[in-house]
Amino acid sequence: MAWKESDNGMYINIGGRMLRRGHTTGTCAAAASKAAAEMLINGTDVLSVTVVTPRGIALDLPVEDASRGEGWVRCAVRKDGGDDIDVTDGHLVFSEVHLADDGIKIDGGPGVGRVTKKGLDQPVGAAAINRVPRSMISEALEGIRMTLGYDGGFDVVISIPDGQELAKRTFNPRLGIEGGISILGTSGIVEPMSERAVVDTIKTEMNVRKNEGCRYLLVVPGNYGEGYIRSIGGLDPESAVKCSNFIGETLDHACELGFEGLLLVGNLGKLVKLAGGVMNTHSREADARMEILAANAALSGASVETVRKIMECVSTDDALDVLDRDGAIPLTMDLVSKKIEFYMNHRTGGRIKCGAFVFSSKYGLIGGTPGAADLLKAMGGTL
Repeated sequence: MAWKESDNGMYINIGGRMLRRGHTTGTCAAAASKAAAEMLINGTDVLSVTVVTPRGIALDLPVEDASRGEGWVRCAVRKDGGDDIDVTDGHLVFSEVHLADDGIKIDGGPGVGRVTKKGLDQPVGAAAINRVPRSMISEALEGIRMTLGYDGGFDVVISIPDGQELAKRTFNPRLGIEGGISILGTSGIVEPMSERAVVDTIKTEMNVRKNEGCRYLLVVPGNYGEGYIRSIGGLDPESAVKCSNFIGETLDHACELGFEGLLLVGNLGKLVKLAGGVMNTHSREADARMEILAANAALSGASVETVRKIMECVSTDDALDVLDRDGAIPLTMDLVSKKIEFYMNHRTGGRIKCGAFVFSSKYGLIGGTPGAADLLKAMGGTL
């Protein structure tokens, strides 16, 4: 990939490391469509093609695996995720362009998923090619029409040969996108370690739950929380939205969507941070696990020696061992749970009901916020 802007534009500084940007599947689809249309009208081969992303960055991308027939050309551009490698990195995105009487029609072929649930970027039944990539494809083809003086239309089919298998390693099955991956990208550029991309995925899954008619949202940080849900009767682990470290953003979007309540289920190692008002639980944002546990242990009447030992612990399970020897787990976790609910309510401004259950891999269920039991009952669950 050759960038038309300065070489410095290929890189971004993340935590003191210079990481290389890449380009999205949407950019690949637009570039492949432009190259195919040019080859179709001119009858010549195109070895590389320049596209301008929505961010205004011009990319010169190699064209691969071209083939042609009567009234159509098919070619591909390879996805490059830069230093933010995902399941589609290095895979070819194909565009098959056919001449048409008028207009530009865009559809998905093999390996591109179909939307089966409301709340996604495209309507049910449509190919999972999002709005911005569709716009990029259309703009690229309009440019070809103007440049080459062609006044007809194009029918475009985007495909990814191994997309159906790749989709099994993405959130697509949970989101209701079946048969392949999505053609994505809002800027056309992949930013390394993009937190925004993760948050956007979380919001999309929440949108789907809302459009399914859910009044209450079940949320887990990750696989541990999903595992704990299996020990709670009446709840479907598959319905849980995985929020990763972005608990604050998840609470914000739940309010925006108008959910009546949100129940969070997770491991103490993550959720204890909420008791200190930390809403992004990634370790680089904040830790304070032992400080929060130690402070609440002290407030619950634990000995000075117990508090000191907690501050020397590496994991929250180690800290629970210390609390257990002092008989201080119940009182400490009662205080921690109340603080978790306080900060959840503070973040939401009381617009929705919030609650949380806190588990330990060693001790099982160790805490529940004051409103958690009522939320669980409203959601049809039982402990």
